[in-house]
Amino acid sequence: MLDTFFNVLLAFVPITIITKFYNFPPIVIFILSAIAIIPLAKYIGEATEELTVYTGPALGGFLNATFGNATELIIGVFALQAGLIEVVKASITGSILGNLLLVLGSAIFFGGMKKKKQEFNATAAKASGSTLLLAVVALVIPAIFLQTSSISSTGGGL
Repeated sequence: MLDTFFNVLLAFVPITIITKFYNFPPIVIFILSAIAIIPLAKYIGEATEELTVYTGPALGGFLNATFGNATELIIGVFALQAGLIEVVKASITGSILGNLLLVLGSAIFFGGMKKKKQEFNATAAKASGSTLLLAVVALVIPAIFLQTSSISSTGGGL
């Protein structure tokens, strides 16, 4: 049932390409592209999980992290080519927060609904906690600097 749903969503890939050639409004192309990315991201994730069986957990984890964020990388490349640096910054920030907070939080929340006590891999929990701390520091330090600095964020600087 779920596989059929994702197969149906695959039809949005050629539909999106066709709408681009027939000059549909940008908002329509954007919405269709967002729908088309969903099954592609699922199949990329499944492919990297299958590769993990053959490559081992270390290389498999690296491949999963790399290809799992392929959509953000592609959007970032095209946005940089168009000079949309703020879009790239927002995409990277959203990716970090989504992967660290949304995925982890959802797993804990929905897992807690089924089980009274959850068990996690200690190494993975430590890695996720460290990465979350690093992300918070990376987001908070520049914000504190901008709030306390006398240098204008639009001005000259050094």
